[in-house]
Amino acid sequence: MLELLSPAGNIEKLRTAINYGADACYMGLKDFSLRANAGNFSDSEMEEVRKIKSESGKKLYCAMNILFKEDQIEKLYTMRNEIASWPFDAFIISDIGLVDFFQKYLPDRDLHLSTQASCINSNSVKAYKSMGFKRIILGREASLDTIKRIKDKVPEIELECFVHGAMCMAYSGRCILSAYLTGRSANQGDCAHTCRWNYKMYAIEEEERKGQYMPIEGGDDYTAILSSKDLCMIDHINELRDAGIDSLKIEGRMKSVYYVAVVTRAYRKAIDSDKDMDKYKRDLFDVSHRQYTTGFFFSSNAADDKNDVSRPTEYGYERAYMFLGTVKEAKRNNRYVLDVKNQIRKGDDLEFIGPDVPLLSDKEFKMFNEHEEEVEKIDHGHYVEIETKCPLKEGYILRKESDVKIIN
Repeated sequence: MLELLSPAGNIEKLRTAINYGADACYMGLKDFSLRANAGNFSDSEMEEVRKIKSESGKKLYCAMNILFKEDQIEKLYTMRNEIASWPFDAFIISDIGLVDFFQKYLPDRDLHLSTQASCINSNSVKAYKSMGFKRIILGREASLDTIKRIKDKVPEIELECFVHGAMCMAYSGRCILSAYLTGRSANQGDCAHTCRWNYKMYAIEEEERKGQYMPIEGGDDYTAILSSKDLCMIDHINELRDAGIDSLKIEGRMKSVYYVAVVTRAYRKAIDSDKDMDKYKRDLFDVSHRQYTTGFFFSSNAADDKNDVSRPTEYGYERAYMFLGTVKEAKRNNRYVLDVKNQIRKGDDLEFIGPDVPLLSDKEFKMFNEHEEEVEKIDHGHYVEIETKCPLKEGYILRKESDVKIIN
C-alpha cells in the first residue's frame, strides 16, 4: 500500500497531518534535525506524542539527518536512553557514522536513509541495504525510469521520494551558500534559505568607467536568481506507484498548519482516487507556493527545458487565502471554540474546510467572547466562540480569501 508521509514540525502540525490523511509523519528532535527552526520536539512533549501515536495508529519517523560533528556524536551517545524512549518506528539518517549507534542501542528501530545521502543508483541502494537500512529516501535527482530500475534490481528495499514542496538548488540539499553568507549551516539544520533571497546583480562594466557596475534586474523588481520552483506530483501518483515507490513524502516541517492540512488532504484524495479530487486539488494552487514543476521525474532534459532549478523565477510566492485558525471543540447551539491565528471580523466571508469536506462558507456568523458578549472582531490569542450555520468538527480550518501576493 502506498504510504503518505507528511511533515510534523510541532505537536499541532502532527495532529493536523494525521487528521487530514497522513499514514505517517516525520519529525525532528531539538538537537539533531535538519530543520532546526521548525519547532521540533522536546522531552516534555514525549507523552503527548506517545498518546497521539497510540490513538491514531500512525507511524512516526524521526529525522536525525544532520551531518554530525564530533561533539554532536558524543552528545548522541549520552542521550541514547532519552532517544530510545521516544515512540519512533524509524530514524532518518544521512551520516553513516550513526549506523553502529542504532544497531547497538536501538536494534528494534528501522533505519531510513535521508535524501541528504544523495542515493540515486542501485549499487548504492544495495550497499546501504547491506548496512541495515530498510528504506531509501532517494535524491530528488532520480527520474521515474531510474526509480523503476532500482526497484527491479533491489525489490526488497523500500523506496521513498519527495512529491511536493520546496526543492533545493544544491545537490539533494547539500549546500554551503547559507553558511558562507550568513554563518548558518544548512547541513546543521539552520539554513537561511539564501537561494530564495532577492538579489540585485551588478555584472555590466563599461570599458571607459572601470569599477562602475550597471545593475541587472529581473522583471519589475528583484529576481530570486537561485530559487527553484516548487515540486508538485499530484497528477502523477500512478506513475510513482508503478515505478516502485512505497512512500510519498511532502516537504514542509517549517510550513504552516494550513499548508500541512490542505496539501496532505489533496494527496490523500489523489491516492484514494476520490471522486471530488479536483475540489481538493484546487487548494494546492491557493496555498502559498512558487510555480510548480515535476522536477527531474520525467528526465533531466525535461528539467533543463522547462523546470531548470537554477533559472531565475519571477513568480515568487502566490497566495489566495489567509489562514484564520482552527476549530478546537464543539459547544452547544451551533457554537464552536476557535484557536484564532489571524484577525476575524464580523461580516468576513469565512470558509471552513475539513478532512472530507472540500468547502463550507458563512458570512452571517456571530462571535462571542468568554463573557458571552457578542464581539465585532477577534484577534490571535483571545478566546472566542463562533456561532455558525455550518456543521463543524474539531480540527476544521478557517480561512478567508486574500489578495496578498508575496514576491520572494
